[in-house]
Amino acid sequence: MFDATLAAELDPGERRARLRLARSARIGPVTFHEALAHFGSARAACERLDTIGHAAIAREEDVLTKAGGRYLVFGDPAYPAALAALPDAPAVLSAIGDPGLLSRPAFAVVGARQASLAACHLAGELAGELGQAGFVVASGLARGIDAAAHQAALATGTVAVLAGGVDQVYPPQNSRLRAAIAAGGLLLSESPWGAPPTARAFPRRNRIVSGLSQGVVVIEAAARSGSLITAHRAAEQGRDVFVVPGSPADPRYAGSNSLIRDGAILTRDINDILSVIQPPRSRLQVPVKPRENPDHPEASKVLSALGSVPTLVDELVRRCQVSAAAVAEVLLALELEGRLERHRGNRVSLI
Repeated sequence: MFDATLAAELDPGERRARLRLARSARIGPVTFHEALAHFGSARAACERLDTIGHAAIAREEDVLTKAGGRYLVFGDPAYPAALAALPDAPAVLSAIGDPGLLSRPAFAVVGARQASLAACHLAGELAGELGQAGFVVASGLARGIDAAAHQAALATGTVAVLAGGVDQVYPPQNSRLRAAIAAGGLLLSESPWGAPPTARAFPRRNRIVSGLSQGVVVIEAAARSGSLITAHRAAEQGRDVFVVPGSPADPRYAGSNSLIRDGAILTRDINDILSVIQPPRSRLQVPVKPRENPDHPEASKVLSALGSVPTLVDELVRRCQVSAAAVAEVLLALELEGRLERHRGNRVSLI
């Protein structure tokens, strides 16, 4: 398979032929690589197959260039080496932002779109610590966990992989975050400019998120979550899969807990990740946070107010006279330790 670290620049004619082949009807990633192997080059394939014309590629490339973007074509030295090793590596990626981020080790943070505040807080915390450890944080720019991870990693480096064209803003509420990533991180898309994010494009997007990364951490995935696709593709690609556990009674964690049952690595905090994957920076430089131990004054108040009878979380906030964020943090720490059970109606109890 192609080794980007040893590659010379593609011949301009071959590079344009690979763009034509990649954008042609009925040519997917696997077919693209089969055509290269069968014909010996994309130029030869274009002479034998019904492919898109030069003019259409020139128009798309002109729009992308004017937007400050560029193509990363399979075979280019700048093409991410981690993706190039995959049998279904994207033939071409549209990129806006800093492609130099692709030369650094990446780690993916994915999870629920309709994520709880506690889960988003944890995603941001993990993403920030992964960034401090030297990883670029990769995700899919969806609502919830993805957005929290990208936001936390803006200062250290983040890559957002889009299901639609690299110009598409989806979901619309992430438009400002997308602009921030374009300015300081990297936007990637396998889809052509202007292509809407269709349902079939999301699983293809997910394989790129995992393929770019050394590992994937899943936070709050339900039984039919798209994050499970990312986790399964990561496992197929030989990546480590880390999962934050949750209460068996909480349907938001049904998919997460099933991944742990099937062999994923139970993850409580950054220590569980760094114990498996060596961070890019020396361990002496990694500011690892000690494990949460709910023995500070606010935690003591929450613990004293909890019992075996389910209690409303809002009632805990009122009774303990601490912030909702502090209560959520203590409850999450207890849940990760297996000491808390969540019930319907936003009620919790000690186990």
